[in-house]
This record gives sequence, structure tokens and C-alpha cells, in this order.
Amino acid sequence: MRQVILGTAGHIDHGKTSLIKALTGIDTDRLKEEKERGITIELGFAHFTLPDGTRLGIVDVPGHERFVHHMVAGATGMDIVALVVAADEGVMPQTREHLDICKILRIPRGIIVLTKIDLVEDPAWIELVEEDLREAVQGTFLENAPIVRVSSKTGEGMDELVKKLSEIAQIVPERDRAGPFRLPIDRVFTIKGFGTIVTGTSTSGIVRLGDPLMIYPSGHLTRARSLQVHGEAVEEAGPGQRVAINLQGLEKDEIQRGDVVATPESLIPSKTLDVYAELLPNSPYSLKHGSLVRFHTGTSEHIGRIFMLENLEIMPGDSFFAQIHLEHPIPVIRGDRFVARYYSPVITVGGGIIVDPLPKRHRRRMRQEAAAMLKSLMGASDEETLLRHVINSKERGISFGELQVKTGLYGKRLETILGNLEKRESIFNVDKDLKLYISKEFSEELEKSILSRLEEYHRENPLKQGMSKELLISQFAKDYSQKVMTFVLNRLIEKGIVLARQEIIALSTHSVRLNEREKKIASVIEKIYFDAGSQPPSFKEIAPTLNTSIDVAERIFSWMIDEGLLVRVKEELVFHKEILEKLKDQLVSFLKTRGEVSPSQFKELAGTTRKYAVPLLEYFDREKITLRVGDVRRLRE
Repeated sequence: MRQVILGTAGHIDHGKTSLIKALTGIDTDRLKEEKERGITIELGFAHFTLPDGTRLGIVDVPGHERFVHHMVAGATGMDIVALVVAADEGVMPQTREHLDICKILRIPRGIIVLTKIDLVEDPAWIELVEEDLREAVQGTFLENAPIVRVSSKTGEGMDELVKKLSEIAQIVPERDRAGPFRLPIDRVFTIKGFGTIVTGTSTSGIVRLGDPLMIYPSGHLTRARSLQVHGEAVEEAGPGQRVAINLQGLEKDEIQRGDVVATPESLIPSKTLDVYAELLPNSPYSLKHGSLVRFHTGTSEHIGRIFMLENLEIMPGDSFFAQIHLEHPIPVIRGDRFVARYYSPVITVGGGIIVDPLPKRHRRRMRQEAAAMLKSLMGASDEETLLRHVINSKERGISFGELQVKTGLYGKRLETILGNLEKRESIFNVDKDLKLYISKEFSEELEKSILSRLEEYHRENPLKQGMSKELLISQFAKDYSQKVMTFVLNRLIEKGIVLARQEIIALSTHSVRLNEREKKIASVIEKIYFDAGSQPPSFKEIAPTLNTSIDVAERIFSWMIDEGLLVRVKEELVFHKEILEKLKDQLVSFLKTRGEVSPSQFKELAGTTRKYAVPLLEYFDREKITLRVGDVRRLRE
């Protein structure tokens, strides 16, 4: 069954609620105060089946100026708007404000309903009202909309209204069922024996019985215990439907109107938004940089401060790019629309579209650049939009979840575009689990920085094989995450530009060469350690005898360790590699014969002292040659 949402708009007491009751038999004024005062205060809901079987979900909005924020909430998700004007009064202030709001929210189609015609005896008066109406809607989406004259009291014109609504409903396109389920909450209540119920108009995706759900921005997790569409229990609900969800495990006070119930991990609440907006031509005021505004999106209202990115004052009728700083985070995605009202006096002044829901805060000197970026995003394709966001993320990278929100793309569509960009190596996924992406431009920039650092290190340490991987990554840790660093470094290794020997990183062009004088010093050092056998001296003991500076001696000594000529067993304890190999062979042979060895036995076997024997045994443990069992060592299997 096709589902279409019809919403009302219009001035107070122009007969919106009576019209709905005459059409559906449902009185949408459910509150005691509404009955007593005879005006609509809260949103009301009804439904009606058109002759072709299309189910019309109807949202009745308040007409009083004090409740315009409720009207904005009700307009969320409308497919068709019925602009209701009383024939005996004609166009009034809230007629115009509601029309402005519908224009800002880009409600695509509608109908004009002239009510209370039974109260007007002079046909000429009705003609004048219609002329005034046509002038009021000129240049809007209702410019060519049909005007239907009705009387909710006598029923006159109701058949014609149903006919016109059926014609318009036929051209309402089916909503896209892809993407996450999202439902801005317009009502929260409890029913004894059932628990907490939320209602709203679903804007995207599908929800099924038992599905996990999350309340945004609080992050409360829940499940869909039961679902209703227009009062009927259903197994699933989709976009464009009036849905009631019985939420599992949540109390009424944990949720409020303006929250969004959605697929878990599909949204990221934000207090900062980049927007493209328009100031209404009929706005009585300009809008200045830093002004407080009432920001309406979905069913929520928040106070925010608006900062212009180009001109510091916006005049009526002008369009502009801005950043809005809100008091509280809200869960929105790219493409969501909003309405802006002055903080005081409270009147609708404009609105627009969210271009980037997760931007950085723009410093004064960067505002023009930010505006240029937003302009480019406005006209970009899905692929261009995604790529630009990856490029702009620079060293931080951008997650799959952030890309969903910043592009408004979800599911297979997003995965396909990402896959295509990866194949072309325009972007890289640096973490398969987290799905963290960086751009080719940034990857190349970081590659240059790594190569430059390695070149500098080789110049400063010509006798070292290379730089430890840990040290290299730590020197970039302030600006780059370890995952990003490791990925880019591995790409350099794969390309053969950088070599990795265990945990040592070096340029492939780097080689260690000793000059003749250094070779002589290395020979002296090697002989000292070979002759010392199993009781070698420390470097500090031999350095003064080498007839060179300490710095040069240290470099040569480190080079000999890197090359494996000398082996560091413990801190200052270094052995010649052949001596160490001989000791290992003696130990293995002893263990194969005797089965185990004590420190004192090894001391005698090696012809050394306890000072050297214990560190040597610990070294052989680390090298997995021996296994310590109590106070003895055994051969590892």
C-alpha cells in the first residue's frame, strides 16, 4: 500500500482541524486544553484512505504564532501540504509564515484549501480572496496549485478535495528505502502495560520488529518491541510513514521530542554545522555575524549562534554560507533542511540546507576558504563529495561512519564509491576494521616527510644501518596516528623505496661504508673483544685507548653491533659474535649430555665469572635456546 504524508498549514482558526475531521472522522485535538480553548496547541495526527487505496497520513499543525515551532516540527516529512485559508478572513500573518516555512523546507507540492465557504454569502468576496491567495503564493511551489473551496460544516467541496488529493498523491515518488532508519520524534508517551511509545514520520530506511535502535543524541540503546502505522500493528515500517514504536527498556524521561530514533551507529551528533541558507525576502531584519537564532531541524529546536563565512551582514533576500554553533549536539546528515527564526522577536527569517554536519570550527582567516569549499560541495557529484571530504581530513583521516553523515550516502551506494576510489588509488583504507580512509594527496605528503626524516637521520648517523621503526613513528606521533603512519610506511616498503630489517628502517639507497681510518679502529675493537673471550670489557673501558673521539668511537661501535660483529647481551655487556657462538655450542652440547645446567656449572663451562655467566644465561633464555626451570636451565624443545 502506498503511503503519502499530507500536512496542514495556515493561520489560527482557519479550520484546519475541522477540515481533517470532516475528511477522516478523526478529531486531532486530543488535549483537554485544546478542547476548552478551541485551538490546536500540539501536533495532531489522522489518516485516510484515498479511492485508489493510497494511505494518506495527515499531520495537523497549530496555527497560532506562539506554536510555530510545533508547526515546523510537523512539517518534517511532508509529501504534500494543504495550505488552509478561511474564506471569511483570507490571507493572514500565519498563512504567510507557514508558507515561508514550507518553502524553506522544500516541500515539493501542495494544494490550497479555501475553508468556511458556508460563512460567505457574496461570491465576489471569495473571488477576491482567491486573487489575494494567488498573489501570496506567486513564485512558490503552490503557484499553480489547485484551489478547492470547501465547507467542513456542510460537506460542500469535500468530494472535489478528495479527487484533487488523489491526483497529487499519484505523482508523489516512492521514497528510497536504502540507508539507515531515521525517525525524528514528535511525541513521547507511555501506555500502561506497554511502556514508552514514540511517534514520528520516518524519513529513511526500514525498521522491523525486534530491530536494535538508538536514541540520538543521548546514545541510549533500545529495540523495537512493537510497531504501528496509523494505529495498525505491522511487522515493518518504511520511509514516509507515520510510525509509532514501542521501545524496549527505556523510560519516558530518557527521551524527548526532537530526539531521533535511528539505526545504531548511523548518526554522529554535532554542535557545529556548515550550512547554505537564504534570508527571506520579506524578513523585516538583516542577519548579522554572530547573531543568536532559533534553529529548527526535524522535530527539534535549539539555540545557536550564526557566523557568516563571507559578508558579515546578510540582507533580506540574500543567500549565504555560514557556520552555526549550537548549545547542544544534534544528529543530522548532509542534505537535511532547517528553518531559522530570530531569537527575539521570534519570527521566521530564513533557512536552508546542511552542507557539512561535522565541520571543523573555522578561524577568521580561514572563513573565505571554508565558503569556497562549501560552494564546491554544493554542486559536486556523490563521488566528488566523498573524495573532497577524504582529502580535507588530511592527517586525521576520516572514518566510514563520518563519511556516511558528511555525504548522506549509506549502504551499497557508499561502499561502491569507496571501492571505485580505492581501485584508482585516489584514497586508501588504512584500517580494515575501523574503515579509516586517507587521500592519495595526503599519503604522498606524508611519504615525503618520512623520506626527508630518514635522509636527515642517515646524514647524522652515517654508520647506523637505519632508524628504529618505533623511533620514527614516535617522531610523527604528535601529528599522525600510528595506524596512518604504519600504513604509509608499509607502502614505502612495498614500493622498495624504504627497506625494513626487522625493526630497523632505512632508505633503500643508504649503505654504511667505513673509511680507512674507521676500518682500522673497527679492527682494533674487534680484536679486543675476540681476545677477551668470555670476559669482555665495557665500551667505556676501551674507548680511551682507541685514539679517536668518543663520538666517532661510539658510531663505529654501534655499527659493529648493527652489522652483527658484536652482540649486545645486556646493556653495557657486549661479546664478539664468534665467542658467543662458541659459548652457545658448548652450552647446547652440555645440556644434551647432562639435561640441565646450573649457573655455577655454566660459569665453569664458559671459563668466566658470575658477573658474565648470569647475563649470558638470561640472553640464551631470551633467544629461546634454554628454558629456566627453578634455578637450572634446560634445552628448549
